[in-house]
Amino acid sequence: MWLNPEEVLLKNALKLWVTERSNDFFLLQRRRGHGERTSRITGLLVGALDTVLDSNARVTPFRILLQVPGSQVSWVIASGAAAEEVNKHWDWLVHNLLHSLSVFENKEDAAGFVKGKVKGLIAEEARGRQAAQEEDPEKFREALLKFERHFSLPPSEKLVTFFSCCCWKGRVPRQGFLYLSINHMAFYSFLLGKEVKFVIPWAEVTQLERLSTALMTEAIRVTTRQRQREFSMFLNLDEAFGLICQLADITLRRLLDSEGLELDRVLQQPAQITKRVLEEQALRDYVLALFRLPRAEMLHEVAACSVWTPHARCHTAGTLYTTDSYLCFCSREEGSCVLLIPLSEVLSIEKAESTSPLPNPVIVSVRSKKAFQLIELQDRDELVENMNCRLRAVQWKQSVFRSRKDSRGSVSSSTPWTLYTTDSYLCFCSREEGSCVLLIPLSEVLSIEKAESTSPLPNPVIVSVRSKKAFQLIELQDRDELVENMNCRLRAVQWKQSVFRSRKDSRGSVSSSTPYYTFYYDSGLSDEEEIEEQVLRNTVNSEALMTAFHHNQPGTNGNKSMEEVKEKLWESHFSEFGRGVHMFRTEKIQKLVAMGIPESLRGELWMTFSDACSELESHQGYYASLVQKSMGQNNLATEEIERDLHRSLPDHPAFQNPTGIAALRRVLTAYAHRNPKIGYCQSMNILASVLLLYAREEEAFWLLVAVCERMLPDYFNRRVIGAQVDQSVFEELIRERLPELAEQVPDLSTLSSVSLSWFLTIFLSVLPFLSAVCVVDCFFFQGIKAIFQLGLAVLEANTAPLSACTDDGQALMILTSFLEQVGSEESPVVVSSPPAEENSCSDTNPAAARPINITDLLTDAFEKFKDLSVRHIERLRCLHRVQVLQAHEDTIKENAIRLVTPEVSLSPEHLSDIYDLFKTEHFISLYWGDCCSAAAAEAAAWQHSDSSRSFVERQYRVDRAQFKSLYGLLAPWPSVTNQHSDTLANRTFTLLDQNCDSLVTFREFACWLDTLFCQELSDKIRLLYRLHIPPALTENEDELALRSPLLSTSRPLYVEKETAGGDEEVRDYQEQLKQMLRDLSKEKQKDVDKPLPLMNQREFIQFCKTLYSMFHNDPEENLLFQAIATVTSLVLQIGEASHRQTKGSEVSSQEEVTAARRSEAVDSSTGPAAESEWTVSYAQILASLLTEQSLVNFFEKTLDLSAKISEAKDNQYQQRAGLLSLQHRTR
Repeated sequence: MWLNPEEVLLKNALKLWVTERSNDFFLLQRRRGHGERTSRITGLLVGALDTVLDSNARVTPFRILLQVPGSQVSWVIASGAAAEEVNKHWDWLVHNLLHSLSVFENKEDAAGFVKGKVKGLIAEEARGRQAAQEEDPEKFREALLKFERHFSLPPSEKLVTFFSCCCWKGRVPRQGFLYLSINHMAFYSFLLGKEVKFVIPWAEVTQLERLSTALMTEAIRVTTRQRQREFSMFLNLDEAFGLICQLADITLRRLLDSEGLELDRVLQQPAQITKRVLEEQALRDYVLALFRLPRAEMLHEVAACSVWTPHARCHTAGTLYTTDSYLCFCSREEGSCVLLIPLSEVLSIEKAESTSPLPNPVIVSVRSKKAFQLIELQDRDELVENMNCRLRAVQWKQSVFRSRKDSRGSVSSSTPWTLYTTDSYLCFCSREEGSCVLLIPLSEVLSIEKAESTSPLPNPVIVSVRSKKAFQLIELQDRDELVENMNCRLRAVQWKQSVFRSRKDSRGSVSSSTPYYTFYYDSGLSDEEEIEEQVLRNTVNSEALMTAFHHNQPGTNGNKSMEEVKEKLWESHFSEFGRGVHMFRTEKIQKLVAMGIPESLRGELWMTFSDACSELESHQGYYASLVQKSMGQNNLATEEIERDLHRSLPDHPAFQNPTGIAALRRVLTAYAHRNPKIGYCQSMNILASVLLLYAREEEAFWLLVAVCERMLPDYFNRRVIGAQVDQSVFEELIRERLPELAEQVPDLSTLSSVSLSWFLTIFLSVLPFLSAVCVVDCFFFQGIKAIFQLGLAVLEANTAPLSACTDDGQALMILTSFLEQVGSEESPVVVSSPPAEENSCSDTNPAAARPINITDLLTDAFEKFKDLSVRHIERLRCLHRVQVLQAHEDTIKENAIRLVTPEVSLSPEHLSDIYDLFKTEHFISLYWGDCCSAAAAEAAAWQHSDSSRSFVERQYRVDRAQFKSLYGLLAPWPSVTNQHSDTLANRTFTLLDQNCDSLVTFREFACWLDTLFCQELSDKIRLLYRLHIPPALTENEDELALRSPLLSTSRPLYVEKETAGGDEEVRDYQEQLKQMLRDLSKEKQKDVDKPLPLMNQREFIQFCKTLYSMFHNDPEENLLFQAIATVTSLVLQIGEASHRQTKGSEVSSQEEVTAARRSEAVDSSTGPAAESEWTVSYAQILASLLTEQSLVNFFEKTLDLSAKISEAKDNQYQQRAGLLSLQHRTR
């Protein structure tokens, strides 16, 4: 196969290759040890080396090298595993290229020609492979050629697919082809001699819609910031619209900085995107959302089958989805029967004998002594083989994990420990820190006793605790003294407890006792309390907080009968449908969940529904290690966590206690350490608090992982993109499902903003606690669909009052009042009569006047919006993510312009257009293979560096090549040669790159344009002056250009000029300049401008050269050339006069110091040459230019920035596309 040319420094390194065929430019070589009949030692060694190497690193036995005569450097251009393959490549090179290479005089050019040809062959092969993957390869190859010919985009702009359709221009349809590529959509039509073609970047698409009109039965509307386009008459409109939405969504997530938006690795590489990849990705996203699987799971097989469902006593038809670690089944009607089997729970996957009633059966056996039967599987043998292969991989990982765990060791009687005793604790730690830790509070200890010492158990001590357990310690040195001291501290702790209980009894019992006590003896923390606080920070709770801290609501009176009824219903359900992750999930379980899961089962079922239990089992000890690593760290996330700890369910007793606060701190800090991309986001504290109440601490951590990373993707970041996308989806669902409300309330943004907290906190912040926990139950069972259904049900119940409300505040009060009245059977809400002044509001909301049961509300939501599917939600998310990301882009643009506006005189409209050009230039480099540029690298990793800059400043920056392109588009003054224009662009970039990071920000770019188009003459001359002195002007510029200036460097240029008054009117130029400087200083004071360094003769010649180039093609060209000649002569005379002048010359102190330093530097390097000491100042040049009115008119002439921007918009794409195409061909 052909290879991208790769350098080989030694053509025959270590004699590993044998040359079989050669000519002046090419070598065909064979690897030693391959194809040799005799077993030579060298061949054997090389063969052994290749055998030992990893398969990915093995070298193919044949290769072709490109060599340049007389050079030691060669390039590998082809390789092959067989002689026949590489001989075909050799013959092609000899017959097609060898004769052509003889015409090149420069052999390096010949090598470049060959490398370009080889790259072209590789590109052609790639296009051929892509075409072969399509349904009609020949048709796709023809479309690809047309796409390249019509739009002249670089070769890296890969075509994904195309459709025949009509584009409407007013009422006139234009039949043509719509081409969808990785970065653009393009349309071409040629009808009746009229050609219509245009290109729309996906990054400019702001909205995608499906619509029906009188002229178009069904059409797709594509909206950009400039205009709208309608396309219709697709053969398959659903397919076309789905692919358009996918490509727009993927491109925006890839190009726009979104602070942590998840994008799969294959989609981050545009060259890998094909129509088939997009279809597979859409299906994979649906499966991950339906079963709420980890984002890393890859979908492998999709097969129609039927599963035996014991509860229904029949086979249920549906679809089997297999991923890396799961077997997933869903019935044909989404949600009616769902089955999830982690491969970690599977023992075997076996084929059974096929019969007429049970065709192609497969038996899946799991650890809980159950088996699942699948029938009617197509390609059963291959499917089972693939599933067993992945099963073995999972089992191997489990065995490796267990062996590592066992190697660390279970703690035997001889395990070496260290005992630490404090005022209130006995602490044990193994020698390997963290491998085994034991903490015993003295408040839990009943006795510490010495036992009889024996040979196998020397010096034993028995520590008995309240939970009827005992711990045995042996090999204690100084046992008697140690036991006596520990018993002394134990008696002190027991005395404190007895005093505390007696005081508590004298005050009377509160509602219920809690097993945790804290003693406060003064306003500050004692040493003992500090130790206790430190221990609490690092001690992982082994029980859910609700077991110790009950949240008794008024009116409940500890009602346990309802809990017992629920427990019996669930036990009955388990016996029929199974228990654990692989239970059958049907509509019956939905009704049980709506009633509220009993407290005793809530943590278990949350772990089951979310499959967090699989993550916990496969990561034993992971949470404890995270706690150990993260606690004690201090960063932005931990500071925010500390601020929010006491705001998390502040009314619940568990979080009025150090135990609950410490557990919440550990979970949030550990997650921030695990996922720094998210870190900590507000509302995570509320969610984690509820999880800790009903699940063990480690389980709560894995539940939080499941919610943040799988169930609510992209929710918890700085800009809550995921939540805003779902708000936009919610608005769409309101229009679909509640048309009456949408008609009465045209602006749904109010309802969307109110419902944001519903989604972020899963209704925990707006519903009474026990009612909200029931919503969390449904969320873990159904995912985000449950929140959408409940939100729609709440709005439907309040349709009448919401339609009658007149402002946003009233709508908020209506919904808040309604949600506050939603109670549960365990905690019914007592409705209080509203005050008289609020009767008007209550009259419009009769729903708020009566209590609502959460079970009824959830059941009603499920029944009425049962047809809302996960597939539909995922499609809407893909569609509305485009709008949300573009809205963020608009906000960023507004902020950037607002920051720059005070510093420039450009109008907001001009700044907006300049920002668009600036951003487009950045995107063009990302589109077409310039990803290794500094700006592309900055865009990919901006959040990891330069945190001192604001988000707006870090958003878009351009590198030198991109700036030079913008310079050519927007610079107001033409140049005689492209070479000089390129030189000026380089100097300008160097001047603007103030922090030397090889990037220019939008603010710097806008200030530069403002100087050229809006500032006064002196500012423009100052800019030109700075472009011709260091650091803008460097010593390593083109020496040939510097040695051949337009002006002579040996003597001043004198220009004869007629004067009216003769010699008496000739003034002393030095005096004239001094007077001009005085006038200028009186006219305009600029304290912020620092004195500029002096300009030497070499720099002044370059300055004059730039001025000459600026006047090219100007209507007043002759006058300007005459004027600049006069000014040049004047300045050269001033410089000569300054050179001969004594030290008493009146020059500003700063300029004098600068001139002295520069003179010393030049003298030290070039010697005491006369030209080295020739200098002029900025003030002298400015004053000289002011003597010529034509020059003043030229620099003060108003420049049309609008026309320049309009022209740049038309030319930017084609100019950069042509340049990058040329670069691609010459590589």
